Amino acid sequence: MSNTLLTIIPVIIYLAMSFGVALWARKKAESTKSSKGFIEDYFIGGRSMGGMVLAMTIIASYTSASSFVGGPGVAYKLGLSWVLLAMIQVPTTFLTLGILGKRFAIVARQTDSVTITDFLRARYKSDTVVILCSVALILFFMAAMLAQFIGGARLFQTVTGYPYIVGLALFGISVVLYTAIGGFRAVVLTDAIQGIVMVVAVVVILLAVINAGGGMEKCIQSLKAIDPGLITPTGPKDAVPQPFTLSFWVLVGIGILGLPQTTQRCMGYRDSKAMHDAMIIGTLLIGFMILCAHLAGTLGRAILPELPAGDLAMPSLIVELLSPVWAGVFIAGPLAAIMSTVDSMLLLVSAAIIKDLYIHYRLKGDASRMTLVSIKKMSLICTVVVGLMVFVAAIEPPDLLVWINLFAFGGLEAAFLCPIVLGLYWDKGNSTGAISSIIIGVGTFIALTIMKPAMGGVHAIVPTTLASLLAFVLGSYAGLSRNKGGITV
Repeated sequence: MSNTLLTIIPVIIYLAMSFGVALWARKKAESTKSSKGFIEDYFIGGRSMGGMVLAMTIIASYTSASSFVGGPGVAYKLGLSWVLLAMIQVPTTFLTLGILGKRFAIVARQTDSVTITDFLRARYKSDTVVILCSVALILFFMAAMLAQFIGGARLFQTVTGYPYIVGLALFGISVVLYTAIGGFRAVVLTDAIQGIVMVVAVVVILLAVINAGGGMEKCIQSLKAIDPGLITPTGPKDAVPQPFTLSFWVLVGIGILGLPQTTQRCMGYRDSKAMHDAMIIGTLLIGFMILCAHLAGTLGRAILPELPAGDLAMPSLIVELLSPVWAGVFIAGPLAAIMSTVDSMLLLVSAAIIKDLYIHYRLKGDASRMTLVSIKKMSLICTVVVGLMVFVAAIEPPDLLVWINLFAFGGLEAAFLCPIVLGLYWDKGNSTGAISSIIIGVGTFIALTIMKPAMGGVHAIVPTTLASLLAFVLGSYAGLSRNKGGITV
């Protein structure tokens, strides 16, 4: 049996498991007898997630190709400073559930909210807020999915030697189909499987790197010999200055509260025990995975010091250090991260089109006007069509994928952060403030990204967040006399 085939086998097994889960989830959803019941099950899994599954699905939907390829690639170039920076992401699950979890779950059940946009509609009673958020979600998610599709296909191509289009087809079509077939329940259960795959993958590659380098102490000594800056908190030539580090606390710290693919998970857990368990499990696991992956990238420079690009670090280490079977397991790790991000986005885009726009505006919010069969058919078709659109766009990949992905996530945070968080915690917030925040936030982020003014090392998301917050507060006070908001939280 050829080495390439041995590498592919773990990936095929993993994809087969994903399809099995999707078929089971579809059968579970088929047991619902009403249109409303199917929508709640398909888009939010019947609010039945336990602690372990909740933790895994938040981790898996948050991590992506950058967690396994891009981030370790930067760590290869900048050393331990980037490992330190990456660890800012450790509180992801704790922050999401700790700040949003309880209130979000209560409000979502009170208002029958299935999506983030459902909550925003109930909170602000504004069609403008709903339409702006739905459009922002669809556009930014499709850009983010494009970057994930291309990143996964290129990784597969680098490690296996198969053509780019083969990798794109293998995991791109797979993730579209299992998401379309199984809905939210399939997504969260495959996310749990994907989380386990990711943990195994990062442990295997880190141990292989340390072993090849002669132990941790020798690896560190080798890094110091290459460039002493590789083992300092600010990196070679102060490549990671303090303002940039502080910016990261906004971009991948507080800012995650504005990412719909993670915040929607707060609507779907079973009870408070599940939430508390997930906060602990998720924090420990995401910290462990990020540390292992980025350390592997950093220490990998002691073994392969002359790579032309950081993004080649992880694929090159896989090829050099692992047997074909373990190489296949590690490929499954990044693919799992990519697929778990894409499936969450696919489902939310489908929900935005069907639930937030079509049912609410075309059917006046009455899902019972559609037959159960027609809702199931529309959900399936919508998910497939959106996925295929991204797949087709990825066939001729553009450059600068990392920046496309960061732009998409920054745009989502600019649009959703203040309306979600302040909508939960500030009674005076209203639709005028939310509309102002979305327009000013997204506009500021796009302008700063395009013009790239000198900001002393500060990322564009920092002034964007400040502008969005100020717009929300001023807009809410301006509209307070005529707009009291929707629900009370």
